[in-house]
Amino acid sequence: MLSLKKLSFTALLFSGLSLFAFAKAYAQLSPTESKILAQVEKNNTSAISFLEEVVNINSGTLNQEGVKEVGAVFSEAFTNIGFATNWIPMPVEMNRAGHLFATTEGEKGKRLLLIGHLDTVFEADSEFQKFEMVNDSIAKGPGANDMKGGNVVVLYALKALREQGLLDDAQITVAFTGDEESTGKPLTISRKDLIDAAKNSDIALGFETSTGFDNATVARRGSSNWKVTVKGKRAHSSGIFREATGAGANFELARILNAFYTDVRGPELLSFNPGMMLGGTVIDLNAEQSKGSIFGKGNVVAQTAYVQGGLRFISEAQKEEARNKMRAIVANNLPQTSAVVEFQDSYPAMKPTPENYALLETLSKVSQDMGQPAVEAYDPGKRGAADVSFVAEYVACLDGLGTMGTGAHTPKETVNLNTIEMLTKRTALLIYRLINTTR
Repeated sequence: MLSLKKLSFTALLFSGLSLFAFAKAYAQLSPTESKILAQVEKNNTSAISFLEEVVNINSGTLNQEGVKEVGAVFSEAFTNIGFATNWIPMPVEMNRAGHLFATTEGEKGKRLLLIGHLDTVFEADSEFQKFEMVNDSIAKGPGANDMKGGNVVVLYALKALREQGLLDDAQITVAFTGDEESTGKPLTISRKDLIDAAKNSDIALGFETSTGFDNATVARRGSSNWKVTVKGKRAHSSGIFREATGAGANFELARILNAFYTDVRGPELLSFNPGMMLGGTVIDLNAEQSKGSIFGKGNVVAQTAYVQGGLRFISEAQKEEARNKMRAIVANNLPQTSAVVEFQDSYPAMKPTPENYALLETLSKVSQDMGQPAVEAYDPGKRGAADVSFVAEYVACLDGLGTMGTGAHTPKETVNLNTIEMLTKRTALLIYRLINTTR
């Protein structure tokens, strides 16, 4: 396991505070809150070691055994701090491992739902598998930041509160999904338990990657998948553009994508990306794994073409407007071609509600009382979709409360270890104040 010296002072320096300002700010905390921070500090080396342990277990979304293994490690840790844990399996045909829920029951204060995910984008065959130190403060590893680091913040914030005897009679549900990076379908099954938990909660906190001590997420764009399948008339290339042969599938697909770019693009916070495409005579397609192969020749007019991609939006109205424009473009075919566009919902949008902003103010007060900056709303156009969006209809939400790092979803993913202690302290105080606030 990794051995690190205490990081609290380094985290202080990272935040840019003077010792005087730090001491003055901490005067805003109650004696109980000061004890919470001391407990987090005491546990920080253990938190870093725990992060290393779970990062070294591959849990790519499709590696079901790996996801379950990481879930088991977290399950034991939550059991050790008095939470009841439950592994919720998904149906075999969904090809997803399931979710870990950990709960404590009570009647005091706000009912909290704390959201993370166990899976990563790095499957078992990825070249990126291990936790490694880059220097004395930065580590790299698959999911170290997105989002096993955030999960560790949740665990160790609750651990500190439990060790100080401060979780008695609180209702807290921890929901770590096993398929956030590639949600199981149908969503009515894969997100049912998360939504049910939200309906029995007052507040949801998401621990996806943090963008800084001075930002949190009050709004996230939704995510939808789309695909276009094109058919053309197979013929010798000498006949292309003639009435009997037409344009071929590849020209039709090119027309569609160009029109998407020129005619659909534009509204604020709307974006769409064609992530994978194939075109030629014969396609061997595995759409679920975004893989395929194509056979075609320069002297044969393409018979088939295919593209799949994603659509991001800030509201259901914006999503439907974009979809209608895409449908109209796809229907206006070149000669001797046909095309079909299909859509699949993935993540709903998380709107910037007044309740979310009020929760942001609570976090900001915690931050300032700790000597950290005021916390402002982060630009939703710079964030991807996340599980918190599924519950935003039912509860006040904040996200982006996890660890800090760079290179998420790439083999260069890093986590800044010097920020974990301070972020865990902030989370612990936020939870403490919320569970002591009248419903």
